[in-house]
Amino acid sequence: MNDIAFPKPSMTAKDIFKDQIAATKEDAPTLFSLKAQMLDQGRTDTVLAATEDLSVRLKVYASGGENGLHAHVDEDHVFVILQGSARFFGPDDEEVDLSANQGIMMPKGMLYRFYATSEDECLVMLRIGSPNFQKQAKQDRIDRSGNPMGGDSEANKTVPVVFKDGVFFGN
Repeated sequence: MNDIAFPKPSMTAKDIFKDQIAATKEDAPTLFSLKAQMLDQGRTDTVLAATEDLSVRLKVYASGGENGLHAHVDEDHVFVILQGSARFFGPDDEEVDLSANQGIMMPKGMLYRFYATSEDECLVMLRIGSPNFQKQAKQDRIDRSGNPMGGDSEANKTVPVVFKDGVFFGN
């Protein structure tokens, strides 16, 4: 299996998706690895594979890492926890705790947020979504009021990423 290169910080998720889709042949599988560097702070979102109809991403959140309440208006997506634990919240603060080998599906338009509850390890999740960004509205990610909410915005509780030296998931 080929090693997966970490994306350059200047690349956006849409740039990475475009590269993945351009490299994917309709009649050939895409191989990927679940290797990711662990974090002391922040979160990472690595595109593993993508077609026009589906995306597979590996997300890593440092302990206590979180995001803001939001919805994806055109995308159904699934989170599968590989390591750690998380508390997911709905629009009325209803909550559910999930740990390794558990998952949750978010239908398009569902408001949600979550945070990493593991104290001694990072939260590592697969995120599988459909359709991919080309078939979604330009402002697919919105807040409770329907306003655009960027994935890397202050409203989405983004903090600088600090990597753990030499500590990886999926060795």
